[in-house]
Amino acid sequence: MHKHYHAPSALLHDGWADNVLIEVGDDGHIRKLTPGAAYVDAEMLAGAVIPGMPNVHSHAFQRAMAGRTQRAGPQSDSFWSWRELMYQFLQRITPADVEAIATQLYVEMAEAGYTCVGEFHYLHHDADGRPYANRLEMAERVRAAADTTGIGLTLLPVLYGHSNFGGLPPAAGQRRFLCDVASYTQMLYALAASLAGSPRERLGVAPHSLRAVTPEELRDAVRYADTIDASMPIHVHVAEQQKEVDDCVAWSGLRPVQWLMENASPNLRWCVVHATHMDASETEALARSGAVAGLCPTTEADLGDGLFNAPQFLRYNGTFAIGGDSHTGVDPFQELRLFEYGQRLTHEARNVLADAVGESVGGKLWRAACQGGAQALGQRVGALAVGRRADWIVLQSNDVALAEQRADGLLDAAIFGPARRPVRDVMIAGKWQVRGGRHLHATKALADYRRTLKRLLA
Repeated sequence: MHKHYHAPSALLHDGWADNVLIEVGDDGHIRKLTPGAAYVDAEMLAGAVIPGMPNVHSHAFQRAMAGRTQRAGPQSDSFWSWRELMYQFLQRITPADVEAIATQLYVEMAEAGYTCVGEFHYLHHDADGRPYANRLEMAERVRAAADTTGIGLTLLPVLYGHSNFGGLPPAAGQRRFLCDVASYTQMLYALAASLAGSPRERLGVAPHSLRAVTPEELRDAVRYADTIDASMPIHVHVAEQQKEVDDCVAWSGLRPVQWLMENASPNLRWCVVHATHMDASETEALARSGAVAGLCPTTEADLGDGLFNAPQFLRYNGTFAIGGDSHTGVDPFQELRLFEYGQRLTHEARNVLADAVGESVGGKLWRAACQGGAQALGQRVGALAVGRRADWIVLQSNDVALAEQRADGLLDAAIFGPARRPVRDVMIAGKWQVRGGRHLHATKALADYRRTLKRLLA
């Protein structure tokens, strides 16, 4: 039996409309949209409706580290010193811990308005680097967290083999991540069989970075992925830090994005994560390739990564999406605010990312990140349109920042105004997961998470 919902206003794929009747099928996808509909026997929604936001880049276990690395070290702190702390932290994490942490994170994501996540999953083995008896143990724990919370999942198992460019031997702290191509391929085929037919899940491939895989391993990972699904998403970290750029030039004579363009030919299937250090030619090439730039502004700020060259990238019609990465922030509105504010601070101007006079920056950013996120995750999400999954947010009409706002003014206020709780209800795949700002599993998830942290931090 199809379900019917009546929205006072909704951001449809072709613009805002009032009094929208939404019909959702038993498969959790939108079957019909009728703007200007008279009242019928339907569930009346309590506020304006917008598409749910995809989160294209997550390391779920790092949620337990958020806020715990903010004390100055004996030397200058950087991404690289933070990474050593991360390696130390993960040595105690068990599969049960991963499930508890990911469940709490995905509850928070849904409450914030994320309805789908790309889990860049590289914690494969036990603390000594040995595979679990079930080689998919950790991946299945992530899937269990997504199943509990109802969030859509593109699982991105990571190929990680080396400590730096040129196939250098891995460091001791990386032993839980390591796979050769043969074992990685076995993992991919097993996951493909397990995920087949799932309405909320998709499999992708993730060569960790040009530092962590050789050119041959990168090509093999993509080639084997193609044998499973020629449309499979491909995600990779690139050019996050200046040291990474310098090391890449020393190894190959090329900058990282330049090397990727000349040797891997990224296209619409690719999500290039961070890319905060590109020159003008790399920026243009990445934009023209059709690949998605996966931006994580709160993490990039926390780690001192730098700022993405957004104005030039968007001038060449580049596609971007947002992610949470280490989850120092779990809020799509905050990610988009920091994305624009970083550009304002750099260029000493306002509304930097707007294209035309009178254009809403909030409206543009929300639409663009939804579209790019859907592309990067390879899922039919990111828009209120027939055939897309019924993933949407009902905005909190009684949040004072949204008072008397309409259409894109709601998105401007939710992103750039003092909104505290802009999300009221969240539907994912045709099922309510958040009502009144609270996830259905929030209480149990938090209790399990607190027990996990108490043990990990003892």
